[in-house]
Amino acid sequence: MNGAPRFAILAAQNETARAAQDALAARYGAAPPDRAEVIVALGGDGFMLETLHRFLGRGIPVYGMNRGSVGFLMNDYREDDLPERIAAAQAATLHPLRMRATANGAAPIDALAINEVSLLRESRQAAKIRILVDGKVRLAELICDGILVSTPAGSTAYNLSAHGPIVPLGANLLPMTPISAFRPRRWRGALLPSDAEVVFEILERDKRPVAAVADYTEVRDVTRVEVREARDVSLTLLFDPDHGLSERIVAEQFTV
Repeated sequence: MNGAPRFAILAAQNETARAAQDALAARYGAAPPDRAEVIVALGGDGFMLETLHRFLGRGIPVYGMNRGSVGFLMNDYREDDLPERIAAAQAATLHPLRMRATANGAAPIDALAINEVSLLRESRQAAKIRILVDGKVRLAELICDGILVSTPAGSTAYNLSAHGPIVPLGANLLPMTPISAFRPRRWRGALLPSDAEVVFEILERDKRPVAAVADYTEVRDVTRVEVREARDVSLTLLFDPDHGLSERIVAEQFTV
């Protein structure tokens, strides 16, 4: 590659990722992250999320290669032709969720979630949660282990494990999925428009405490949690042609 490298190379804390980082840096060189035009992330999906959070608001696209266990958000690892692969990559733009969580009268805590915002019971007793959408009570009382709202990109993660629907990137929908719902027993969740404003109110919170989690941010003993899509925040992932995120999300629905 002619001239100074335009990408930084970051690696997860595992031997395989570190070895790949050394090999790529020796072959192509690497720019410091603060001067890079593209971030190359080596690891699994967890490291990709960590990298995206680290560079939130910087407008730097991230090209991942799988050197971890789960690589849904990653490209296949190869040492050859890295600059050419980056130049030919297709971009996927993601918008995270913005969570505002209030706990016991304290000041609200804001956090962004690239995958999902989840509410989880803290004790042996099931949580009781009221659900409002755009100011209207949609479910007066949900008794459950928890509930989550997912981004389309995160719909194949915890949301899918909780038996929620997979949502294509361009669908402008947010899946809301209960976790081990007890009452109403037949409620399986909802698909909400991407501009919906969701509020969860915790009922009997002293007896049935609930934690709210937005990716890496956890707030315990919450009383109220507001969730909406953060349209003012954009994240860009780069994928090899014909293996983009939209295609992976569609293909995942036919995986048995």
